[in-house]
Amino acid sequence: MLRKTTTLLFGTFLGAASILAVQSLTPRTFSSLALAAPQTADSYRQIAVFGDVFERVRAQYVTPPDEKKLVENAINGMLTSLDPHSSYMDLEATRDMRETTKGEFGGLGIEVTMENDAVKVISPIDDTPASRAGVLAGDLIIRINDEDVRGLTLMDAVDKMRGEVGTGIKLTLVRSGADKPIEITLTRAVIKVEAVRYRVENDVGYIRVIQFSEQTYDNLQKAVRDIQEKIPQNRLKGYVLDLRLNPGGLLDQAVKVSGAFLDKGREVVSTRGRDADDVVRYNADKRTGDLTGGKPLIVLVNGGSASASEIVAGALQDYRRATVLGTQSFGKGSVQTIIPLGENGALRLTTALYYTPGGRSIQGKGITPDIIVEQPLPDELKGYKVNYGESELKGHIKGNEEDEKGSGSAAYVPREPKDDVQLNEALKLLRGEIASAAFPPDPNKGLPK
Repeated sequence: MLRKTTTLLFGTFLGAASILAVQSLTPRTFSSLALAAPQTADSYRQIAVFGDVFERVRAQYVTPPDEKKLVENAINGMLTSLDPHSSYMDLEATRDMRETTKGEFGGLGIEVTMENDAVKVISPIDDTPASRAGVLAGDLIIRINDEDVRGLTLMDAVDKMRGEVGTGIKLTLVRSGADKPIEITLTRAVIKVEAVRYRVENDVGYIRVIQFSEQTYDNLQKAVRDIQEKIPQNRLKGYVLDLRLNPGGLLDQAVKVSGAFLDKGREVVSTRGRDADDVVRYNADKRTGDLTGGKPLIVLVNGGSASASEIVAGALQDYRRATVLGTQSFGKGSVQTIIPLGENGALRLTTALYYTPGGRSIQGKGITPDIIVEQPLPDELKGYKVNYGESELKGHIKGNEEDEKGSGSAAYVPREPKDDVQLNEALKLLRGEIASAAFPPDPNKGLPK
């Protein structure tokens, strides 16, 4: 039986860094991946055709091709035909992937995926070269340093955007609503992404989880303790957990963050693979419990909330521990397994879908907030496309609960809290200044304790 360590990837594709969930599969699960259905005679014939084509290209193409690139591109072509999140990673890309779990990487600070032969920006990371240069969610990068990205894999494009800190790079963007392509010049920097930011909003604790990296749960603990020191318990109205523009990250951190607001040992998420009995369940730590002592909680989500952030929002919503407020989340409910290939890098392969404690698959659907609150766009963004979701990605796996509405919504959060309609609505609910039938949530309507 094979016992190599594998990794579950729960984050959306990220350009400057791939945010992933380091989580060993059980030997049974990995064995089921390795011992797939035996090849048929037709499969062998197709492989022979590939070998024949490869030899003819290698021997007869007008110029000697790079054989290594030929094979890598062929592999990526096979994988990207499956879904947008399966791909091949060479050794350098694999090393980069490991480094990003620490919450620090070199680059421009943009989260991207591949769409229609262009690199699509999911979201710029706050206070990075990309955000300062005005890169917006939904922008399509069509050229890097005047080189067309058409024909490049996502990782190839990412490699070109990376480089020595302090060096310049020019990106050509296509933006919905713009008459012509936009050219911007950026300077590469070390991107240090804080996992958690927090502040006191008078009598409410505000906690924003930016990504689920190795430091997230520890940072969250510190944030809760600090808020409790600054606001006496008899004055503390509750907490706002802001998961907007959070692209995902480590699975174990998503489970720990969920457990920070739940009773000990509750199931947070399960994954289900091809086989009916291929189910893995992840529970909150039995040694810890609700760090907030049961204080009211509102979770904010929008179209930039994906994967691990949807795990947290879904778990807290199913148990009626929190009221989810905002707009439809991204809807990435698939699991990518990182399978090491030794000196040849690694294979990122979609192997399962994840489900909330109540049994919901949010693949292509997303988390529907208990209270829908739209965030108005500023004048400079009106007319541009700022909505996106998993259901819009070409070749995505259709979810069990996906419908014609699809997933996703606007991925926009104002920089100034005074302009943040969603946050201010949450603060008013916690302070009792307005009423809603969805807040506070009725625990009797949640899952059994």
